[in-house]
Amino acid sequence: MAASIRPEPSRIPLEPPSGRQHRLVHGDQEAVVTEVGATLRTYLVGGRPAILGFDEAQLASHSRGQILMPWPGRVGDGRYRWGESDHQLPLDEPGLGNAIHGLVRWVNWVSEAHSDGRLVMRHRLHARDGYPFCLDLVVTFGLEETGLEATFQATNVGDGPAPFGAGAHPYLTVGAGAIDGWMLRLPAETALSTDRRMLPGERAPVQGTDLDFRVARPIGQTRLDTAFTDLVRDPDGCVRVTLESPEGRRLVLWADRGFPWLLLFSADALAAGERRRGLAVEPMTCPPDALRSGEDVISLQPGETTTASWGIDVTGFRD
Repeated sequence: MAASIRPEPSRIPLEPPSGRQHRLVHGDQEAVVTEVGATLRTYLVGGRPAILGFDEAQLASHSRGQILMPWPGRVGDGRYRWGESDHQLPLDEPGLGNAIHGLVRWVNWVSEAHSDGRLVMRHRLHARDGYPFCLDLVVTFGLEETGLEATFQATNVGDGPAPFGAGAHPYLTVGAGAIDGWMLRLPAETALSTDRRMLPGERAPVQGTDLDFRVARPIGQTRLDTAFTDLVRDPDGCVRVTLESPEGRRLVLWADRGFPWLLLFSADALAAGERRRGLAVEPMTCPPDALRSGEDVISLQPGETTTASWGIDVTGFRD
């Protein structure tokens, strides 16, 4: 009997936790999007990180760079009603009893088109317990002279209306230090309070509170895990959040009218060496717990497509 031949361990290719790595390059910009979750793992400008990414050998902890579909944020108890039916989602935030950030963060996406500076990723979300709807999801990443652009597209390929929401979860960074000294401008008039389970409560004007960043000021000791709305938009219909270091290095996250909500997270829950080292600025089509409240949930009809775009302008980030 012939002996089996085993490859030498050093020659066995190791699969990264996030799967295949898709690299985009344009001028001084470089980004990596992963097969798992179509996650924006890294984004460098002139060799300097513009987002708080993660290593190829790591998981995307704290939702770094992930896509949040078919809902962003939390769903309390994972329970919601759609039409005449009640649904129960898996509780993937068991400590707080919530479902969180959708169903596509840890699934494989397929690259449909890939050039130096453009990537199209697709995933077919099939019906399942808790979300018995079928969606075709497409995310297009592009690197332009001004920075990174991402367009979300969802098409209902099922036979009935489907509830849908989307979000993105990039952590912006304008320097190596803590966020406390960074200048933040957030043109939002209203914020949502949260309870001990991080579920939304009452909405209130930001005026006169420590959540008022309509005029740029240092973040200081402000702790943020807060959804904002009533966004003030520029003439082109985009809202722009500006983050600037004491040295004057600046990033601008923009989002079109498809995103009426922004959630900001000051990363206080990260490990000691990474705590408050990046600011998550999350464009969202609906607020947290929207599947239960119904607020701004898109009722996607059979054959209907919805799109929304966001990006990071790095013009002021360069040397």
